[in-house]
Amino acid sequence: MEANIRPSSDLRNHYNEIAKQCKETREAVIITVNGRGDTAVLGLQDYKQMRAELELLKTLTDAEEDVVKGRIGSMQDSFDDLRESLMKRNNEDV
Repeated sequence: MEANIRPSSDLRNHYNEIAKQCKETREAVIITVNGRGDTAVLGLQDYKQMRAELELLKTLTDAEEDVVKGRIGSMQDSFDDLRESLMKRNNEDV
């Protein structure tokens, strides 16, 4: 883990090395200022994946809350509503 902690001067002076490390290890590099953690650098693909996973977890949490609070409908009604919505959209596109 120590290799994943770098001073802010390394970000300025060794950016390419840090970027390569993020991509190869798929782990964040922590940038320190005055010896304290300040910023995390993460490869773009890993950042996008992390955001997608967080969004999925939020959606699942919302869905679980809906079930607990009884805000549910039948699957058939959901499919019928979706089918109707898609048909309306297709008719508007014509």
